[in-house]
Amino acid sequence: MTMLQDAELDRLTLGFVPLLDCALLVVAREQGFFAAQGIEVTLSRQNAWSTLRDRVAAGLLDGAQMLAPLPLAMSLGLGRAPCDTLAPITLGRNGNAIVLANGLADASGADHRQGPADSARALADYLSRQTDRKLTLAMVYPHSCQHYQLRHWLSLGGLNPDRDVTLTVLPPSQTVEALEAGSIDGFCVGEPWGSLAESQQAGRIVATGAQLWGTPAEKVLGVTRSWANRYPATLSRLIRAIWEASEWLAADPAHRRQAREWLALPPYLDRSISHLSHLPLDEPPICQQLYGPGVLRPDVEAAGLFAEQMDQQMRDNGRHLDRATLDECYSPVHFDAATHQ
Repeated sequence: MTMLQDAELDRLTLGFVPLLDCALLVVAREQGFFAAQGIEVTLSRQNAWSTLRDRVAAGLLDGAQMLAPLPLAMSLGLGRAPCDTLAPITLGRNGNAIVLANGLADASGADHRQGPADSARALADYLSRQTDRKLTLAMVYPHSCQHYQLRHWLSLGGLNPDRDVTLTVLPPSQTVEALEAGSIDGFCVGEPWGSLAESQQAGRIVATGAQLWGTPAEKVLGVTRSWANRYPATLSRLIRAIWEASEWLAADPAHRRQAREWLALPPYLDRSISHLSHLPLDEPPICQQLYGPGVLRPDVEAAGLFAEQMDQQMRDNGRHLDRATLDECYSPVHFDAATHQ
């Protein structure tokens, strides 16, 4: 096997948001895969995607766990000044859940076991009888699979996301608390927050991203293009360590139990995963994937699911999505070189 070049950097700081799909970064650090690649990685917890985005763009973070659409949004200048950003490795697929407050789920009869179209129609039928009822639903970031999947689900019931409900942005870690307080009626967010809402009897899962979209990337490692060009060997070693973390997770159920214990540490997800006895990988209804053939390799065609949504939003404002930018953001070239695919 060809030896990787020495890393240009030996100390890095990567950002993450407290979600289960930061697991590969946590495993790579705690199990020593980063160290084995000759790099010392500090994981810096960020509570909002916009803060994480700005810190990567400003060079305050070397890279970060990102929502899969975020590198493209940054490159296109959606929500901030343009910053060419790449997604050289996928960190996880699926994991999103659409949750309604218990009372609303009970009254409407919406349930994920019906299938997403039927659960959306159940909600729409209920709202048609509530003339003074306009829901407030939260998602985590405007340019996110959570936002696009929530809009998709509502449209399956004949609801107009821009007219029939109010959509608001909340950091993932605030969604369950807001639901319990009654300040929102539901949300679309990644794990563990959907299952936590059910565990605390605050809400019920009525649809999942896996039901709506199959298996596109949900989180990726994001780095600016200038950073990748300046530190190519460091990037290769980062990718290699994350890939080895995924292989380690796949190798033994005991490894996944150990990963859960690491994630439960205060610097990471802390008590928010105390309701989980293990990582709910590949299990309905969430079907979250952190390992397996092809899971980590970037896929431009699969990115088309959210790119289509972004393109429509841009066209509404007189712009259009550039295919060359999409191809560069999600090219597998760095992944293939690092893992010798």
